Parts: sequence; structure tokens; C-alpha cells
Amino acid sequence: MTMAAIIPLYPEVTGEVLRAGELSATLFRFHTGIPGLRLRNSRGEVVVLPWMGGMIWSARFDGVELSMSSGFDAPRPATTIAETYGCFAFHSGLLRNGVPAPEDSHAAHGEFPCAPMDRAWLEFGEDANGSFLRVVSAREYVMGFGSHYQAHPSLTLRPGATLFDIGLNIRNLSGKPMELMYMCHVNFAFVPGGRCLQPAPFTPDRTAVRHAVPAHVQPNPAYLALIEDLARNPARMEVLEEPELYDPEQVFYLHGLGTDAQGQTHLMLARPEGDGFAMSYAPADFPHTVRWILHDPDQQVAAFALPSTCQPEGYAAEKRKGHVRLLPPGAQAGFSVRAGYLDQQAARETAALIASLG
Repeated sequence: MTMAAIIPLYPEVTGEVLRAGELSATLFRFHTGIPGLRLRNSRGEVVVLPWMGGMIWSARFDGVELSMSSGFDAPRPATTIAETYGCFAFHSGLLRNGVPAPEDSHAAHGEFPCAPMDRAWLEFGEDANGSFLRVVSAREYVMGFGSHYQAHPSLTLRPGATLFDIGLNIRNLSGKPMELMYMCHVNFAFVPGGRCLQPAPFTPDRTAVRHAVPAHVQPNPAYLALIEDLARNPARMEVLEEPELYDPEQVFYLHGLGTDAQGQTHLMLARPEGDGFAMSYAPADFPHTVRWILHDPDQQVAAFALPSTCQPEGYAAEKRKGHVRLLPPGAQAGFSVRAGYLDQQAARETAALIASLG
């Protein structure tokens, strides 16, 4: 890899920071006061919040908006993700993850989604896959009588690409093992009539509905009956043609996803227009895949693949299941997810690939 430039970023600065061919990076400030960074290529743009959890606020390619719909027109100052829940993607975890049960004391989705970052910078260079522009943030978390880690969320964009790489690296700086729970929480737009393509059948053993009802959902008999129906027939949600099914939300766990020769799995939400949204990652790093679909008057989201080291039932439940990973002293872990948009040709090719793996 050849690094042509490393440019430090500062939240007080606005304006274009770098332009190299079709790639550019521009710092700006939302009307809410939150600083953002816009990365662009010839096909579209991604907006990152380098000093707020490395969150990805929005993504748009070939004129198609990828992000969920919500009441948030901009990120807002927040300490928990619910206070600014309108983003395209966030890093969920890292010490605790998921929706807390009554026996848990952690915030929903952990301490990291809105955490203030210590530093941020741009990397511009070239590797085996060509030119790239990457934004990296850094946060050192340390708690007396608790955990101590260094985390680096990142996003990488390439020329002419409509897919981009979401990364997270974490190192345990403590002298004791560190509990790790991480989910790459990517919130794609809800697509009426969209079809979920996955390298696994829509059978109860491979596409399992979540039976546990989280505290923020108020169940009624009809909702509980729907869960039982989806448990027997998960293929009912293969096509998003019944939006009313997802108010309240529905969550599914995908098991045994097929992988390609490089150990990557691939999933897609195919749009009726013939294009689609895509996710690719290594199940060896993310042993769990969660699907979260919500369509109510205030939020519409089709998070059709949430790669994770655990399920989202809260710390105590995941600990009992053996889903809480331990990172030894001084050890590090790295995670990478490729996400984004597929035009019609790329969508046809990806659909064929998924079919060959499943």
C-alpha cells in the first residue's frame, strides 16, 4: 500500500480538505452544530460524523438515497443513539450491545455509537484495489476499575464505486481480558416491494424470528400471533409487501449463511426498479447476522443484514448464551463490512452470486 497523504481533521474547520481526481473530502457543520465530513466520488457521496462515534449519517449514489427515514433531518447532540436515531450506520457496542433487559444496566447499543472521538484524519493512497480515500477516527476509552481500549472506526471510498468499506479496529489496552460485543448497525431505507436475497433458505431453522420482545415494544395478542406465524413461515417476509407487519418491528436471526472462496457472505435488498442495496462481510468475524425491519409512522428501515459478534438481547442474555467475546490483554480485533448501492447490472451479478452460495 502506498500512502500519498495523511491529513489531520479538526472539528472547528469547514471547507474542502482534499480533492484528487473524482475523490473529494469536505468538512461542514449541520444546522444542529454537529460537524460532518462529506466524501464524494463520481457516483455519489457518504457523510460521516468523525467526532461522533465515527457514525455514517447518510449515503447517496446514482441519485438513490440509501438511508432509513426518520424524524431527524440532521444529527443532534446526543449521548445515546436514540437521541439521534436517523443515521445510515453506527458502530454498536463495544463493551455492551443490544437492547438492555430489566437485568441490564447498559445503554441501548452500548457506549460507542455517539461517543466523542479524540482525533480524526484522512488517508489518501493506493493499494492492490486502486486509489482510496479513507476517514479514520480514534477514541481511547478508559474507566477506573474497568475497561481500557483504543478504537478506530473508519470508512473507505474509491473512485467510481457505489460500495464502500466500513471498518472498526479495537485494541485492549488493559492488563485484563476485555469483553467485546460489536454490531455494525447499517440502517438501509425500507423498500416497498423489495426482496431480501440471502445465501440461506427462508426456513425456520435458517431464518428464525426473534421471540423475545424488547422493552421498547408494547406487544398485543395480534403482534404475538404474528411472531408465531413468522416463526413457522419466515418466507412471509422475504418480500416487503406487507409494511403493516413491521409496526412494531420484527427481528430475525440468519444462520449458516453461505460464503464465497474468500470467506465472504453477500446479501442484498433488491428494489423493484432492478437495482438494490448490498452487504458483504466475513462470518468468521461476525458469527451472527440480525435482520431488523421497522415501518411505523415515524421510522421506516430495512436493516436486512446486521453483522454482529452477538445477538441484540442485552448483556446478561448474551453472556448466558456464550456470545460475549473475550479480547486478551494487548490483543486487537478488526472488522470490515462492505455496504452500499448496486445498479441494475451489479444487482443481477450479485443476485446470481448469492444464489450460487445459498
